[in-house]
Amino acid sequence: MSSPARQISDPNLAPPEGLGVSLLRGRVVGSDDLVHALSQRGRAAGPLPEALRARGLIVERDVVQTSARAWGLNVVDLDRRLPDPRLIDLVGASDCLRYGLVPCWQAGGVTVVALSRPEEFRRLRPMLESRLGPVSLAIAPARAIEAAIHTRRGASLALAAENRVPDAESCRSWPRLVDEPLLMAGLAAPLLLAFAFPIVAGLALLAFATVSLILLLVLKLLATGAALRAPIALPANAQRGVQPIVSIIVALYREGDIAARLVRRLARLDYPPDLLDVILAVEADDQITRDALALAELPPWMRVIVVPEGQVKTKPRALNHALDHARGAIVGVYDAEDAPDPDQIRKVVDRFQRSGPQVACLQGVLDYYNPRTNWLSRCFTIEYASWFRLVLPGIARLGLVVPLGGTTLFFRRSVLDALGGWDAHNVTEDADLGIRLARHGYRTELIDTVTEEEANCRALPWVKQRSRWIKGYVMTWAVHMRAPRLLWRQLGPRAFLGFQIMFLGTIAQFVLAPVFWSFLIVPFGFSHPLQDVLPGWAVFTIAATFVLTEGTNLALGIIGVRRTRHRLSALWVPTMKLYFPLATVAAYKALVELVTKPFYWDKTTHGIFDPVDTKL
Repeated sequence: MSSPARQISDPNLAPPEGLGVSLLRGRVVGSDDLVHALSQRGRAAGPLPEALRARGLIVERDVVQTSARAWGLNVVDLDRRLPDPRLIDLVGASDCLRYGLVPCWQAGGVTVVALSRPEEFRRLRPMLESRLGPVSLAIAPARAIEAAIHTRRGASLALAAENRVPDAESCRSWPRLVDEPLLMAGLAAPLLLAFAFPIVAGLALLAFATVSLILLLVLKLLATGAALRAPIALPANAQRGVQPIVSIIVALYREGDIAARLVRRLARLDYPPDLLDVILAVEADDQITRDALALAELPPWMRVIVVPEGQVKTKPRALNHALDHARGAIVGVYDAEDAPDPDQIRKVVDRFQRSGPQVACLQGVLDYYNPRTNWLSRCFTIEYASWFRLVLPGIARLGLVVPLGGTTLFFRRSVLDALGGWDAHNVTEDADLGIRLARHGYRTELIDTVTEEEANCRALPWVKQRSRWIKGYVMTWAVHMRAPRLLWRQLGPRAFLGFQIMFLGTIAQFVLAPVFWSFLIVPFGFSHPLQDVLPGWAVFTIAATFVLTEGTNLALGIIGVRRTRHRLSALWVPTMKLYFPLATVAAYKALVELVTKPFYWDKTTHGIFDPVDTKL
């Protein structure tokens, strides 16, 4: 057990010599390596120890011991004596993780606080004294501090990760409808009316499906026109700012097959390693992934964070928990199977530095590295090509709400903190966050950088994944429409209408597609129940809408595919007519889950169809 920690009374106190000199005197690092690290650090925001650790020149133990000698501090052993949980509560477990500290215990009315970076004490001391009273400084390894906080306050951290978003903008109060008889009766009433008045119900559904299809068609045309215009020139960045630390969070669950490949792919990122802070967030019960990562030889700038058990097990909950550990001013999100462009982080940093503070999020382009595995992977590639290269950029240029994709997202950390991170109960946390960003006056922009991932190209897993997306769309629309007048004021009329078309219109098309399909019996000589009551102009409108929609979808698919690296044959685009009916199957699965298990995350298995890494 170490002796009592040194109390520092002067907030301006610094170690008698710089840490670099101390490392050099102790022969922990060579002079050439130190000079090189210092030269790199001059153009960046990272501390010297991180520059040395990221290059494998020192380990955390060296930094701790050298810092302790330089500052005249004691190293506390948090394995032998755990900190007092009541003191952690006074600071806040999340803040302890964020600042890399833990209040350990009290001695003589003074609270001993262990930091992993004692140079931060001067900045943090006013906050610590306001919550703890007189404090004294000790030092401990960052991993030991994190482990101690998790041991003492894992349950409260799990609860905090699940409830960061304000109640008004979260779906966590969504009821399990099968346990609510009155709500179930309210849902059953329209079905009973439809059986009692089938013609009226059929006309109403057909009208709603047609109007939503027309509005979606108009939105696609406007977005495509905006996307095809020449891009707006950004201001020159002649004097670049200091390169910031960028934290990348990857939420992993049952990814034993792909964990090692993910590490190799992220290692290709061309950004100073001492400014990369890659966090692999793994669920506490996921021993498979943890074992795989233990064998993957993680570089110093990657670390594994264990997500404590909670009430729900979702990707956004893991992201929220990892956010407290993130060191970067920019926070990015990747998926387990991602293979980003090597220069992606540099492009993101440059774009943020040339954009105003209202640009809070950058969305990269998603593509697939297995487009030719089978027909389903080809269709998935075509769908993403038109969405990420035409429709989504156009939506952003039109100033509408951008429903984010789940990966290759980069945020200003300050904005994420202000909004409460991700809604841990929403199974499309990405699209929901895009709405919340817009509601609070922030903008999302598309950036010209590609991340390739694995196309889900097996029918049943595809349906499961798409059902989760549709379920999340329904919940997102319902949550943000709790107060429609407030949403109207926050978004403005144009963005409010765009939100209705993108979310409600998309849901309607998948759910009501069978209404359109029912008319396929007419060419075979069968009579349709609605045929005799539809006026001629209505029949013409429906037919014209179908023709224009199919023509637009064909054009978008062909243009989108030509903008990818794959150059798939345009002959595959017409087969998309057989692809989208799978989404209707997924939609009805989503409706069932909304009633029975709204927060269930239907896990997508990765690493099934994967190319050889050297070809990426």
